[in-house]
Amino acid sequence: MALVSIVGAAGFRATPGVLIEPLEQAFGWSRGTISAAVSINLVLYGLTSPFAAALMERFGMRRVVAGALLLVATGSGLTVFMTASWQLMLLWGVLVGLGTGSMALAFVATFTSRWFVKHRGLVTGVLTAGGAAGQLVFLPLLANLVQAYDWKAAALTVAGSALLVVPLVLWLLRDNPSDLGITAYGADPDAPPPAPVAATGAAGRALGALRDAARTRTFWLLAGGFAICGATTNGLVGTHFIPAAHDHGMPTTTAASLLALVGIFDIVGTIASGWLTDRFDPRWLLGIYYALRGLSLMLLPGLFAADPHPSMLVFILFYGLDWVATVPPTIALCRQHFGASGAIVFGWVFASHQFGAAGIALVAGLIRDSSGSYATAFYGAGLLSLAATAMSLAIVRPGVVRRWRLAA
Repeated sequence: MALVSIVGAAGFRATPGVLIEPLEQAFGWSRGTISAAVSINLVLYGLTSPFAAALMERFGMRRVVAGALLLVATGSGLTVFMTASWQLMLLWGVLVGLGTGSMALAFVATFTSRWFVKHRGLVTGVLTAGGAAGQLVFLPLLANLVQAYDWKAAALTVAGSALLVVPLVLWLLRDNPSDLGITAYGADPDAPPPAPVAATGAAGRALGALRDAARTRTFWLLAGGFAICGATTNGLVGTHFIPAAHDHGMPTTTAASLLALVGIFDIVGTIASGWLTDRFDPRWLLGIYYALRGLSLMLLPGLFAADPHPSMLVFILFYGLDWVATVPPTIALCRQHFGASGAIVFGWVFASHQFGAAGIALVAGLIRDSSGSYATAFYGAGLLSLAATAMSLAIVRPGVVRRWRLAA
């Protein structure tokens, strides 16, 4: 059930990439204006994450995820009645951003910490790959709905899909292994159960974890690298690949299918990254992933054409394997350095990911409005990825895992 929720969250969040041009045509809004709504969505998708992780510790994963799905359904469904751009920012930006953010990667970190001791990296990779699967399932479907009907059909499909998952979450998702009378996979059955979370506010716990983590150099290196990760994936490619390809004559449905192929290869790459994280230094894995991504992005502007030629397909394969392969080693580093607060600290690191995504989503739209091309945005993203390589390799291996407290 956790996998189904993550699949849905990723698919719902990826939807704006399909809607940019239809909204531009329907309402006459500029690409920069629509990108601003996407940026709000991306910021809240990340900023919600640490608070959602704290809420899950206080109230349970099941309640938080069910509530998040209702927010997504409300925000997406009401867009069919909008008449002004501020309504797009409120509905798709705020409501859908809050909803999908509550089912984002901090949920993965929370779930794996509770249910697994052995093979955490591999399970993290599998669940993270669910995000790629969501993109794979939703993007071609929504693109075809837009082409066959209009953008409202796509928005209503997202709303209906979110509503359908709510009863499944309430029925099947469990907060802890003890709810089923079992222990976490690989845990010592004789070990004492984890201490209950203090009955304090979720905001206090989330902010306390941030306060402690922000005193360390490691946190800022992880947050800086993950901000660049967000900028070079969700923010740029996830939001602007389809309209950038369309600028070169490629049909929207073809471009959406290529982006879905990224999702197929990402499933393989992310699961493999989880397996590698259980066996190798996650700092070096991050450094390699960012370097390869940077080189591929700097080649992309020269690959766009009306038809997807072999060089573009090679890019899709290569870039897809690296899309969110950064997540398992980043979660592992948060656990290593911040101990019991690892899931919430990762929530803050993931917030930086979405700030980076939001920033470049807006900037790339403005670059396209002013220059008529996305090339500068892609070249800049490639250089940023190389900077993230240096940040990752600068993280110092912890000598002893410190058990960071969750501040009241």
